[in-house]
Amino acid sequence: MSEEELESLRSEWHSLIPDAQAAILNEFDRRKLKFTEPPPPADAGVEYRNLTTVRRYRDLSEALVARAVIESTGIFCFLTDENLVRLDWQVSNFIGGIRLQVAAEDVEAAEQILSQPVPDSFNIPDQPGFQQPRCPRCSSTDIIWERQGRKAALAALYLFALPLPRGSESWRCHSCDLSWSMTKVARNPDPE
Repeated sequence: MSEEELESLRSEWHSLIPDAQAAILNEFDRRKLKFTEPPPPADAGVEYRNLTTVRRYRDLSEALVARAVIESTGIFCFLTDENLVRLDWQVSNFIGGIRLQVAAEDVEAAEQILSQPVPDSFNIPDQPGFQQPRCPRCSSTDIIWERQGRKAALAALYLFALPLPRGSESWRCHSCDLSWSMTKVARNPDPE
């Protein structure tokens, strides 16, 4: 090892383990070179950001989509308690959900982005344009795709090795409580 290489190791003195430090000291003594311990590196410090909670989400999937939308505009954002909810999703209600936080100066822009309505349609490459589904009765986009009986079918398959049909699939409107499939529209008799 050349003296330049030995000097470069000496400059990294504070990052070395005690055994490596002892080996360098022995090498300096063997070569009869003067060793002076370098000063500790200057602390770069920790950068603290003043973050403000913009929204709270119960489900991780919703929080991840919101974070992606905000980050796609170039605004720095952070999901507080994301990993805690990843470990145990049931704790989300207890801690008040996953908090989407942005810098104080970006709050207004983030709110504006998250408040945009869902687009009626958008283009997907190599596919026909996507049309946002709407309730046939009230034209609301506050709808959900439901699979009734799917959990029971999976439980029967797991517990008893008994395959059951997956159950029915339908849309449900949260605004007017209408439940329908793509072929027919039917009123849900027992609203939840």
